[in-house]
Amino acid sequence: MEITLYLKSFIGLVSILAILLFFLFLTKKSKKVLQSKSKKSKTVRVKSEETISLESLLQVIRDKHSTSEELSKALDLIIKYYGVIHPKLGIRSHPDFDVYGEILLRICRHPNTTKDIILKFDRALELRNEAYRREINDFLTKGLNSRGM
Repeated sequence: MEITLYLKSFIGLVSILAILLFFLFLTKKSKKVLQSKSKKSKTVRVKSEETISLESLLQVIRDKHSTSEELSKALDLIIKYYGVIHPKLGIRSHPDFDVYGEILLRICRHPNTTKDIILKFDRALELRNEAYRREINDFLTKGLNSRGM
């Protein structure tokens, strides 16, 4: 009687394991299909310079699948249209500066970024905003230190 109980338990556990493995492979295939569909349907990229908003440029930077060319183009457009930050409020930075801090952190952490992209954006932003030089350097240092080795 004990052997049949062990045998039935073993068969039950093997069948449960087979069902779980089936669902595991089923979800991996569906994820791959969804990823391939999302790559094909991504048309949120910057298409023309007429309809450029800071939010659309931030979406390009936030997207981990953006190429180096897309990053470079988005950062050039940010410098061109949104490069000047509001003046400081006394010794405090303007609340809109947080967006530029986020941009600096994100481009430092982006998997497709290069040193040339980071340096070009950093230098252009510092040239246009002399009062924020220290804050820009602080965010750049934080971003570079947060990169995984």
